[in-house]
Amino acid sequence: MMRDPILVVDRDTGETFEEVVLGEKWIRWAYQDSSASLLEHVLFRSSLISKGFGQWYDSRWSRSKIQAVIEELSIDMSEAQRAVSDYTSFNDFFARHLKPEARPYDAAADAVVSPADGRVLVFPELDRDVFIPVKGYPMSIASMLPGQYDRFLGGALAIVRLCPADYHRYHFPASGRITESRDIPGALHSVNPIALGSGPDVFGENKRCNTLIETPNLGTYCFSEIGAFGVGSIVNTKTSGTVAKMEEKGFFKFGGSTVVVVFEPGQIAFSEDLVANSAQGRETLVKVGQPLATVLA
Repeated sequence: MMRDPILVVDRDTGETFEEVVLGEKWIRWAYQDSSASLLEHVLFRSSLISKGFGQWYDSRWSRSKIQAVIEELSIDMSEAQRAVSDYTSFNDFFARHLKPEARPYDAAADAVVSPADGRVLVFPELDRDVFIPVKGYPMSIASMLPGQYDRFLGGALAIVRLCPADYHRYHFPASGRITESRDIPGALHSVNPIALGSGPDVFGENKRCNTLIETPNLGTYCFSEIGAFGVGSIVNTKTSGTVAKMEEKGFFKFGGSTVVVVFEPGQIAFSEDLVANSAQGRETLVKVGQPLATVLA
């Protein structure tokens, strides 16, 4: 089977690099090998294995993995608020807080910022309700946002895909007021492009939480956290009331996962570099607080 590399543009340097995928051999086997259908069902449509991972990574025994992962993934611990020795478990480290100065942002009312560290793909105008992730099949906001999608038909959508090396807390990209929050149970497929290119409707089948935020200047946007294989849980720390731009919304425990933000039609224009890279089928590596879009109104 020919290996198709995952190419990502580093926003800070402008350079394109090939993503290193942890467990790539097993992901390809589970999703691309016809003999693995039973394994795929057991691993990704049942939460048992992911729950087991979560319990172990919550235990004090998992502390032994922290330093090895820091070194393997070249994680910059100078950004973290706490020293490595202070973490009580791997998940405690994984959901680490950063120093405020590590993620500056534009406070202007017309600036919409990235909600998380990760690899960004944008869709400036949906073909009614359809979007196609990198290496993936057409997917629909109707299946991703059941009962919530009408206002977003023909709108704009951003996918931020987090990998294990990333900061795993996510933040509101614009200020507003939470009007609805809905938890939707589901599978735990991998969100890696290898899996997306193999058929599962990750955004319509996976466990997720959809939150509607009403704003004073860009209508209502939907913030959706997508659970994935190995993710012990999605933990939302802000679930109601008014929210401020860059206020923490929650965090993922161990595993790669994804944040999707959907905007109503005619409200925002995505940053030019994100649009250009996405048009070429390439994600852009960004940090939370960096520019995502500008309000049009």
